[in-house]
Amino acid sequence: MRLSRREFIRQMIALGFSMATASVLFSLLSCRPESTPLPPPAPTPTLTNPPSQPAPFPPPASPPSPTTSPTPAPSPPPSSPPPKPSGTYLAVARGESPKALVQAAIKALGGIERFVKPGNDVIIKPNICVAYHTYEYAATTNPEVIGTLVTLCLGAGARRVRVMDQPFGGTAEEAFAKSGIANAVKTAGGQMEVMSRMKFRDTAIPDGRDIKRWQVYGDILDADVVINVPIAKHHSLTRLTLGIKNLMGVILDRGGFHSNIGQRLADLTSLVRPELTIVDAVRILMNHGPTGGNLSDVKLTNTVIASHDIVAADAYATSLFNLTPSDISYIPASAQMGLGTMDLTSTKIEEIRV
Repeated sequence: MRLSRREFIRQMIALGFSMATASVLFSLLSCRPESTPLPPPAPTPTLTNPPSQPAPFPPPASPPSPTTSPTPAPSPPPSSPPPKPSGTYLAVARGESPKALVQAAIKALGGIERFVKPGNDVIIKPNICVAYHTYEYAATTNPEVIGTLVTLCLGAGARRVRVMDQPFGGTAEEAFAKSGIANAVKTAGGQMEVMSRMKFRDTAIPDGRDIKRWQVYGDILDADVVINVPIAKHHSLTRLTLGIKNLMGVILDRGGFHSNIGQRLADLTSLVRPELTIVDAVRILMNHGPTGGNLSDVKLTNTVIASHDIVAADAYATSLFNLTPSDISYIPASAQMGLGTMDLTSTKIEEIRV
């Protein structure tokens, strides 16, 4: 049985490997001839010989099953030892063209091919908030950012690229059109998807600290690659909407998240784990979020932030609002769960002027 990239990475993380190492192993194994099968999935064991390179963000340990005995973990190919993390960890591009900003930021991370492989099923999750404001009001992700991503993913050989969100003001079709994203996606060759209630499923959240189950959109869980593309904006409850907060668009009963929202968002992130987060900060909403409606609340910053680490991307984005990562409850909650780092002093940040 051939595992999807997301399932392979989840299993490797459960075995103690870092996300970066798991991604590289998947790429190496995917290059084998078709006649050579991937190693079968194994139950999560208690590791007696952990990898020589410790995971930078170890996930919380899961208790062993009382009724089953662990089986040996599959070993990486002896000729391909786990590599050390290297290269740009977080990219910040500044300039006047949203298209050029996205291209430059992703190139700095190693190119879209680092995240999207030929034949992948890709989902892009923007923030399409309401049907009564255009993107200039900074309540909605910039359509040029999304269109550029669709083009890049298809250029890397993606089998299909879908773009989806759950607006809470107006219908999905109206919001997709008003935002300009529907037209940008169509022009780039992607597909807009109205999220069907029938596709949400009751899903276990094994590492959740406050919630252990929730209704989550099944296609998000099944996709090979999820790219999270929030717009950076003020929010009346969480202070800011960034990458982690943007994942609320993949669940039902969003009102239920308002209790202990910082930890619950971290719990959800432990399940979804986007491969790439791109924060659209071309325009940012400084007040009266999440819907906005007054151009005087909008600040033009002409910035795009990108990283495989959703926590690091969000941590950097707080600086655009003269805040710190600790000011936004879901950022330290996610860092404490080992989902990423909010300490950017230890990361390689590449700042680019386009």
